Amino acid sequence: MSQTVSSSWALLRHLPLVLIAVGAVTGAVLLRDQISFDTLRTHRDGLLALRDANYPLVVAGFLAAYVLMVAFSLPGASVASVTGGFLFGLAAGTALNVTAATIGAVLIFVAARAGLGRALAARISASDGTLARLKTRLAENEVSVLLLLRLLPVVPFFVANLLPALVGVRLRNFAWTTAVGIVPGALVFTSLGVGVGAVFDRGETPDLSILWSPAVLGPVLGLALLAALPMLIRMIRGRGQV
Repeated sequence: MSQTVSSSWALLRHLPLVLIAVGAVTGAVLLRDQISFDTLRTHRDGLLALRDANYPLVVAGFLAAYVLMVAFSLPGASVASVTGGFLFGLAAGTALNVTAATIGAVLIFVAARAGLGRALAARISASDGTLARLKTRLAENEVSVLLLLRLLPVVPFFVANLLPALVGVRLRNFAWTTAVGIVPGALVFTSLGVGVGAVFDRGETPDLSILWSPAVLGPVLGLALLAALPMLIRMIRGRGQV
């Protein structure tokens, strides 16, 4: 009887992650062409009218939609971030984008840690040799590693949400480094949204290649280097003590 209950509980722990995976696949198939800049262009007047008529409702709806998009790794997060700037301006739009993305990331983290993450973290903790040394290094440099995952543009957002949950990272550190680490990117996407109306008026589509321009990439890489600095200092000191 106890073994049956234990097995059932183990399956339940995996259920949130399974639901997220199913939602992600379903969303990729059904929403791939639905959430786009063309959709925003088509409905922009209606969105602005709705915002002006009921600002709190639109804020709540935007937050809920963005959280679901992140939590289920649905396509169109960049469009949502631009929409945040379009509807709410740079300051409020950035705050809403960061808040929603952080909540969605935490939901994925909690779901993954409750299932696969807990079992994998337990195995890592019980291991020795190279794996144990890697775990120790990660614990010593947890904040730096988490910030680097957010700041380096080559790391997909969903990977930066799942990987920490699978290696036993603390939820508190994951949450605040996510909120801080995504601010630079959120500022860029939101600022694009502030001027997206003029872009649409010219018959153009927002150019996301600006994210890879030196003016944007340079400061972000500088922040990444700053985040890695404590880790580099520890490595240098460790070698000096050998």
